[in-house]
Order: sequence, then structure tokens, then C-alpha cells
Amino acid sequence: MLPGLFWLLFFAGDEGSALKMEMIWFLFLSLVPVYSRGQGVYAPAQAQIIHAGQACVVKEDNISERVYTIREGDTLVLQCLVTGHPRPQVRWTKTAGSASDKFQETSVLNETLRIEKIQRLQGGRYYCKAENGVGVPAIKSIRVDVQYLDEPVLTVHQTISDVRGSFYQEKTVFLRCTVNSNPPARFIWKRGAETLSHSQDNGVDIYEPLYTQGETKVLKLKNLRPQDYASYTCQVSVRNVCSIPDKSITFQLTNTTAPPALKLSVNETLVVNPGDNITMQCSLMGGDPQPEVVWSHSPGPMPPNSLVQGGNLTIWRIHVEDSGYYNCTAINNVGNPAKKTVNLLVRLPPTISVPKGQSTITVREGSRAELQCEVRGKPKPPIIWSRVDKETPMPSGSMTMETYDGKLRLESVSREMSGTYKCQTARYNGFNIRPREALVQLNVQFPPMVEPAFQDVRQGVGRSVTLRCTMLKGSPMKVATSVWRFNGTLLVQPLSEQQDYSELKVDSVSRETSGSYECSISNDVGVSTCLFQVSAKAYSPEFYYDTPNPTLSQKQSKNYSYVLQWTQKEPNAVDPILKYRLEVRQLAQRNTIQTFIPVQKMEKGLLLEHILPNLKVPQSYEVRLTPITSFGAGDMAARIIRYMEPINYPSPTDNTCRFEDEKICGFMQDKMDNFDWTRQNALTQNPKRTVNTGPPTDISGTPEGYYMFIEASRPRVTGDKARLISPLYNITAKYYCVSFYYHMYGKHIGSLNLLVRVRNKRAIDTQVWSLSGNRGNMWQQAHVPINPPGPFQIIFEGVRGTSYEGDIAIDDVTLKKGDCPRKPIGPNKAVALPGSGVPALHSPRLCGPLTFFLYVLLR
Repeated sequence: MLPGLFWLLFFAGDEGSALKMEMIWFLFLSLVPVYSRGQGVYAPAQAQIIHAGQACVVKEDNISERVYTIREGDTLVLQCLVTGHPRPQVRWTKTAGSASDKFQETSVLNETLRIEKIQRLQGGRYYCKAENGVGVPAIKSIRVDVQYLDEPVLTVHQTISDVRGSFYQEKTVFLRCTVNSNPPARFIWKRGAETLSHSQDNGVDIYEPLYTQGETKVLKLKNLRPQDYASYTCQVSVRNVCSIPDKSITFQLTNTTAPPALKLSVNETLVVNPGDNITMQCSLMGGDPQPEVVWSHSPGPMPPNSLVQGGNLTIWRIHVEDSGYYNCTAINNVGNPAKKTVNLLVRLPPTISVPKGQSTITVREGSRAELQCEVRGKPKPPIIWSRVDKETPMPSGSMTMETYDGKLRLESVSREMSGTYKCQTARYNGFNIRPREALVQLNVQFPPMVEPAFQDVRQGVGRSVTLRCTMLKGSPMKVATSVWRFNGTLLVQPLSEQQDYSELKVDSVSRETSGSYECSISNDVGVSTCLFQVSAKAYSPEFYYDTPNPTLSQKQSKNYSYVLQWTQKEPNAVDPILKYRLEVRQLAQRNTIQTFIPVQKMEKGLLLEHILPNLKVPQSYEVRLTPITSFGAGDMAARIIRYMEPINYPSPTDNTCRFEDEKICGFMQDKMDNFDWTRQNALTQNPKRTVNTGPPTDISGTPEGYYMFIEASRPRVTGDKARLISPLYNITAKYYCVSFYYHMYGKHIGSLNLLVRVRNKRAIDTQVWSLSGNRGNMWQQAHVPINPPGPFQIIFEGVRGTSYEGDIAIDDVTLKKGDCPRKPIGPNKAVALPGSGVPALHSPRLCGPLTFFLYVLLR
């Protein structure tokens, strides 16, 4: 096979055909990899563009770009030669010009692109893209340059100025010749058979004016002389490019040359009755050469019941649809065209009304609604719909919508579409009357939105507590029914008047009355539920992480001690804390050592300490701390104490990104996604943001702290993605742990995905973690182990849910070497927001530097 190819190359060379040589050499280079590897071996796509058809010339320009020149009206044929196994698919696309990099919406799926009678607007860069799923697609391009020369247009303009008072006047004539062409045309001016040149005498000047459309040359005749009254020819040429012949136009300049002038026999606005006969006379008052008079109608063509004779226009038995603007135009290419316009109005004003029983439309959210207005009039004017609140756009996003049948159709209505809609007539063919209008009320009913979705209620033994489930939004905005349950058992509640909330009073908190209370509120459209967890248990303690260095004791036996420090969350919420139960367990063993730490008096913010002695190097320990009240054990807090040499682990704060700086630690927005992540804090967030979604503050709980989030409101739609990409990290360890906080609170939460992009011959994205749905109004932490084989980036991908209550936020992203905490995270660390009633743990932001001998991880 190969000797045959070499013979073919030699033969092509003897013929002297560069095109054939290029094709054969391309086929040879493309086939060699497949031939050498054997039949059935996959090979990436390769492509080469060749041309046929009626090309004028194919050349290489000054930047080594292939340019294919063709005359307008000829046939363009481009062929994309491809190789590869499997055989590649070919897709032709075109850009508007070399400055654009966006493909058009249409494409041609064929190896040969053929365009009959090519037009000038079809010039540009054509791309051949071949792909077969092996390697990267092959893309080749060629620029097509369409050549053309239109008929030139010659217009004449005159100016007259006084010289030296009023002794005499100077007349200057400008002959303007304009043509559209590609390539640029060359102009030649002639007076009779004589070719004129620039400044050949004091009376002739040839120049190119600024700010003209098309190519223009002006012949200026200064201080007109008797010999200047002659025949002038403007000849244009593209130098026989693509065999395009020269074109010319001639004008006879005389001492009577003058622009056209018109006189109209009727007023500019003419109001008539249907069935009348009217005649409008447009008389020529001057112009040399003889102007041509043309009548036209806007909008649309001239009526069939009309007749033009000279400058007279007659319309018999006029109809309403004959209304409009009638233009009388006189043109002789001297000066500007003369134009007179008559606005013809036929009396038949419109009326508009709302059908009986249709002034208020009530539908349920998610269903279809149709608003209707009836309009009468000839011709029947379009209806323009708008919201009465002018600051609120229509569902399409624009401020107005136009319909021709008077019906506004709304699909899958949402609660935001509720309100008053106005229908009004569009401009009625020039009538100077106020638009007719009517109003339609749209009520969208939707299930109630309640608060709180969940509340942890703590109270001392024997004291009462009142639980309230409040309807924040809903249509109708009244509680139709409310049902309370305690630990799943129905509670009997007395009937109450309709209002926007429901209450239940627990007279005395005890072991018997502690548990789960559920309130289901209905407004006859749907049901929503508030959940309360009532108990007298103490909240969990909160470990303090800025612990002093541990104290080494008995260095020979490698023992160490650790100062455990903590505060108590909301100690006054329940009965006084009597003591703490401390449980210490070496991770490698099951045995637990339990001790009790008595407490004299516990106050909010008071820092307690307890020394853990005889901890063995390098063992790790799980510490559990539980407050005890007269009610019994409260919520337990746990942590891991792990001994590690400081030389092996950098400070965890070294690689933590808290998004406090506008540079966001080198993270970048993905340009290929649908929208971007937003950086904000409590001070910069929109005060009108949607309630019951998104965090009020960052993980620190301070209004100044920043975090990143995705906004799910319009114009976002279901499935839209926002991707945040980290800088590129080099591999210096086998395993890494990605830790971050996330906040996923809202009825329509979509998904949060973590991907790892490994850089090799090409980037490969792998999803390593994903979470979907409402996770409550709290910050939670995730730890994700990864072991990338090469330089890598991490990508946070937020996916918009089914509606606008779906904001997702992230904060405090940490990348560290080594394994993640062994205990499964699902998630196992949460930070409640102020006022949420959910227990909170300190964020890693409170961590100080690592102790000299310890590296403490919160499990």
C-alpha cells in the first residue's frame, strides 16, 4: 500500500497540481497511523478543507490564512476530507466574520458544503469540525471572500453663497457617486470624454467624504463656470476581479439643474368616513431633470381600490383598513428627495371590556390561567397587557405583552404572578385619542408557608411553654384547619377563630410532656407543618479550641496530658447544671473511662477546664462531655484528641479559604456554566431576598463575614448550574481531605456537588460528593477524601432546584494532606444560625495554631 501512495505522490507532482498534491499528502499522513497499527485500531479524527466550484482565486494572506475568493451569484463548493477510525462525523459551521468566535445556530452535517448563487452576506469564516469520539475533534477553517460590484448611484447637491456683499454670487456643485463593492472600488470621473483629476484646475476638486455609507467619491465644481455645464460620468471598477466588469452612471449638468419641489392639495392629516371617495393631488413645483413622482402607503401596499395618475391619488369607497400614511415622493437625484405625507384616518374608534364573570380569575399554583378582554373596532387593534404595578414585569420578563385575540395565556402560574393586570388598546392607526383599557384581577392560590419549620424548645422542669406555628405566606391567607400531634398521637384542640397562626400551650415541661410536637396547618389549598422538639435537657457544651500547649509528663514513658476547655451553650435555658459526665476512650480500644466533674455555678460564656492526664503518645482519644441537670442527661458533645508531630502537619488555617477577600483565594467562575456564584455577607445581601432560604450570615455568625452562594430566583430555571473552580494544586501527597461548610435551606433546594478535575493530557472531571434537598437553616460541615493521580483542581457545582426557594451557600473551604476523619460524616458537624433554636458548635474559624504536640480534629 505504501509504495502505491509514493507512486501516486510522484505522479501528482508531475502534473503540477498543488491541490491534488495537498489532498494526496494529507491522505498519506492520515493513513500511516492506521496502516501501521493494524485493522480496527481506533484513530483520532483528522480533517483538511479543499475547494471546488467557481472560485476566482485561492490564496494565503499575510497571516498565513487560507482565503477563498468567489463572485457573488456563483456556486461555492467546499469539501472536508476526513480520516480516522471510526469514521468521523463532519459538521460545517460559519461565523459572521473573523472577529467573531460564536457559531451560528444552524450547521450542515455533511462532508461537502455547497451554496448555490452565493450572496455577499454569506461570506465569512467556515469551519469543518470532524469528531469520532477518539481524542480531540479536528477543526479546520477557510475564509470565503465574496466579490461584488453594484450599480453606482449619482446625486447632485448645490450651494450658493454671496461674495463681497451683494455684487455677485458663487454657485458650487457637488456630484456624489456612491457604490457598494468588494473589494473597494476605484472611481474615475469624466467630463464628456475627458478624465478629470484632483486639482487639475482651480475649479475641480475630487475627494472622499467622511462618515458615508458605502464607498463614495465627490466631484466638487467650485464657483461654477460656463464650461462646467456638461455631461459627467462616474465610472467604478474593481479591476476586473473575478471578471466583474466596470459600471458607470452619467448626469447632464445644466444651468437649470434644480432639486424637486412638491405641493399637496390636502392637509397633512385627513379624517374621512368609511365609504367616501377621496383624491389627493401632489403637484410638482420644480426640478430639473424632470422628477419622478411616486405614491406609497404605510403600512402595507397601496389599496386595491386606489388609482395613481401622475401626481394624483384617488381612493374609491374607502375602508377602515385603507387608513395609514400616504407618501408622495419626487426624485431626480438632485438635492434631497421631496416628500409630502398625508395621515389618512377613518373614523371607527375601538372599545374594550372584560367578559361577564371574568374580571377576577382564581387558579391554583402550577395550573394554567387565561385572562381575557374583548375589543371592538375596525380594524381590530392589538391588545397590550401589563401589570398595574409598573415595577413588576410580565411573566415573560418584559414589561408588556401584545396579543391579537385579547387573551393573555399564562402557563404554570406561580404565586408571584398574582395581582392586577391591565389590558389596553394599542395605537389606533394614528387617532389622537386615549387608549381604551380594562382591569383583570388574577388570584393564585398556593399552600401555606409556615414558621418555624423546626424549633428546638428547651425549658426548665415544671415551667410552661407556648408553641406557635405561624403562616407567613399563603393564598387564602387564613388557617382553615390546624392539627396538633404529640409523638405521633393526635391532640384534641378547641376550635378557634380563623387567623394566620395556631398555638399549643404545654402547661408543665416534664419527662412525660417532653418529645416531638407537630402542627399541620391547612388553608384549603395545601398543608404545611411546623415541628417542635420540647424537652428540659441541657444544651451541649461547646469545646474551646485555643487550648494552651499540652503538658508533657514522665517523658521517659511518653505520656502527655491535655487541658480540656469548654463553655456551656445557653445554660439558663433549663434547670441549673449540676455536673458533667466525662467519657474518655482510646480510639484503638472499646473500654471507656467515665468520671463526673461537679459544677458549682454555670454562667453563659464561663470557660471551664479539666486536665486529661496519662494520655499515651502517639495515641488518639475520643472525649465525650454530657451536662447533667435534675432532669437528667443533656446533649452530649464529642471531639477527637490526636497526637501528631507538628513537622508533619501545617496549621489548618494555612489552607482555609473563608472568601473574605475579593480575590476569593484564587477560585474562578466557570465560563461554561449557566450563571455565577455570588460573594456576599449580611451587610451586602439584598434586604428583599426570599425568606426561608439561604443563610443570614456566614459560618462565624458575624455580619461582616463573607460566604459564596447561588441565587435561585429569576432568571434562573430548573437545572441551571454555577461552578466555582479552585486554583491548580500540585501533587505532594497520596491522600488529601477537602473540608467545607455548606448551607442548604429552602423548599426548592437543588444539589451541591463536589468534583475533582485532574490535569493530564486533558482535563477529566470526577464527582466525589453530592447532596440534594433541604438540610435545614444551619451550616453543616463535610469532609471528602480524595486521592488525585496528578495535578488537580476542586470544583463546587451548585444546581438550581425546581423554584426560587433554593439558595445554596458554602464557606470555610480547607484542603489538607492526609486522611479525613475516620468516623463517617453525614454531615456530623452543624453550626446553627442566630435565632434558629438549633444547637451550635464552634466553627473552625475559632481554631488557633496547632499545639506543639497535638493536631485536634473536630469529628
